[in-house]
Amino acid sequence: QVQVVESGGGLVQEGGSLRLSCTVSGLNIGGVNMAWFRQAPGLEREGVSCIHWRGSETYYTDSVKGRFTISRDNEKRTLYLQMNSLKPEDTAMYYCVAGSYCTGSWLGRAESAYWGQGTQVTVSS
Repeated sequence: QVQVVESGGGLVQEGGSLRLSCTVSGLNIGGVNMAWFRQAPGLEREGVSCIHWRGSETYYTDSVKGRFTISRDNEKRTLYLQMNSLKPEDTAMYYCVAGSYCTGSWLGRAESAYWGQGTQVTVSS
């Protein structure tokens, strides 16, 4: 059984930083694209960032470019999202996804992907 578990969310002031982690069990993520999505109250879920299984390509939505950095450690089966210069509009539930579509210019959902339960990020102004 595949389990995806996020951690690292919390409450931070505007301009602060957080590092999200996502640990996957029951699946070797070495050949799997990984991604972060987020959903704010009243809004649709949006793709934030992804990293190709080779690690050679990454994608960021425009609103987080230059502030967020995605990385992965396949041996630890862990995905990370370093979030700097956080803004109130970054407030959302952040979800880790194993098995998304991912290129350097596009992030898409896949029906066969595995999702975590989410970790809440709240940025106060």
